[in-house]
Amino acid sequence: MVSPFLYFPGERLSMAELTAACLDGLLTPIGEGFMPADAVETAWMRARSLAPLLGERWAAVRSSAAWVHGGVGVEPFRHRIQRASAERARPPRRTGVLANDVRIAPEDVMAIAGVHVARPERTLVDLARSGEADEQGAARAWAEAVPDLAEGARAWLQRHPRFPHARRAHALLSSVRTM
Repeated sequence: MVSPFLYFPGERLSMAELTAACLDGLLTPIGEGFMPADAVETAWMRARSLAPLLGERWAAVRSSAAWVHGGVGVEPFRHRIQRASAERARPPRRTGVLANDVRIAPEDVMAIAGVHVARPERTLVDLARSGEADEQGAARAWAEAVPDLAEGARAWLQRHPRFPHARRAHALLSSVRTM
């Protein structure tokens, strides 16, 4: 599907033309494509910009999913993806992509603009259970900004008590100050 607000190399314009439009201030990079510099960046736009990377078999997770949902304001340097399909797939061979071939549970995935993205509650849990300081900081800030989401993430953890690093996630989410 060709979007009037997203441009991908080779669809309507070449990479050279898209780059020149960026230099002229007409376009700005987003995900795997480009969007008009004066367009509003929405969850739909962020998700759709990852379509060439994710295809039908992969889902955006962790910091990439948080970016799509608006929990993180800046696009991650490395996109995190996880297998969403029942059958195994070869991960995309691109720099800046970290792939996990373990299938994410179908109930933890939603579709935005035809792209698989981890649900906000699962995304917040994944960030909170991470051993990386920047992801934990993002989880804390997102949980403080959206207390209902933090409550949903705690409920998700209650339903999945044996999830890896659940104690770390529960500790972080319990320590969050709600406004």
